[in-house]
Amino acid sequence: MSTVTLQSTIPDFESPATGDQSIKLSDFRGKKVLLYFYPRDNTPGCTQEGKDFAANYPQFEQLNTVILGVSRDSVKVHEGFKCKHEFPFELLSDKDESLCQLFDVIKMKNMYGKQVRGIERSTFLIDEEGKLIHEWRKVKVKVHLEEVLQKLKELGS
Repeated sequence: MSTVTLQSTIPDFESPATGDQSIKLSDFRGKKVLLYFYPRDNTPGCTQEGKDFAANYPQFEQLNTVILGVSRDSVKVHEGFKCKHEFPFELLSDKDESLCQLFDVIKMKNMYGKQVRGIERSTFLIDEEGKLIHEWRKVKVKVHLEEVLQKLKELGS
């Protein structure tokens, strides 16, 4: 499977998710989709990123935007993470890394002096017809929420 590029239509994927669901991209036609990839549930940066999106969820709704978080954690782990932090959006489990490969977010990273394969924190904005219209790679959590909201406001609802 090739990777997605800006201005291309995203293939309709399906992924297991929280709430005992299987979510398809096509479920959200007519809405923008903010698909954010993060390394692991219950780690400081990933928790903060999710909390930032959750705290501003009403703004995303006003901007006709659905938020979906993605990591390689299992749905069971996602359920606990979502419940603990009261995230109002679903988390997708990508254990087989098919979404990670589609969006090219698996990278070699340095962790404690060792090279490890992991998710590079990245966010993708998909328009109402399923086309990739913006991407943020190597995301810095502290400024990311504002960057995303600014881009959505520029685009309008």
